[in-house]
Amino acid sequence: MKLNRGDVLFHQGETGALYQLKEGLIKIIRIKEDGTTTLVNLILPGEIFPHHSLMNRNEYFGTAIVVIPCKVEMIPSDIWYHELESNPERLKEIALVLQEKLRMMQQRIDQLTTVKPVERFELAEKWFKRYFPDLFLEDVLNQEEIGQFIGLRRETVNRLLKKLRGDGK
Repeated sequence: MKLNRGDVLFHQGETGALYQLKEGLIKIIRIKEDGTTTLVNLILPGEIFPHHSLMNRNEYFGTAIVVIPCKVEMIPSDIWYHELESNPERLKEIALVLQEKLRMMQQRIDQLTTVKPVERFELAEKWFKRYFPDLFLEDVLNQEEIGQFIGLRRETVNRLLKKLRGDGK
């Protein structure tokens, strides 16, 4: 299925299918009781998600919102879980998927533990450019989300963008 920027693939708390992102970028946000949101993950092309439901059915941890037009393949959960039970080789495939996601999260931790804000931003942007070389972080995330993604306040992100980008990109 094709999805456009701003489309919601699923909502926090629902249950349902799994998905594989073929093209594009999806953000996962968590909505708190007071209505504020937190960016918790970015889904990259090739990923099967939600990750916490790869082995067994769980409620969606967050809401999936398209940030770059996407092509997504829906994987009905009944078919997915039946295949896991009948084909143990699929378990190894899932372990490899989770291993790759863990590696990505380790890279993210390295970015978040960099002391200087400008270095955090540059490391995050370098990581992002590996997947989307023609885009900047601020093309797909607002300053608040960038701040959540790299562990900085929105105001700091604003100052960094002004300093790094000047009047243009």
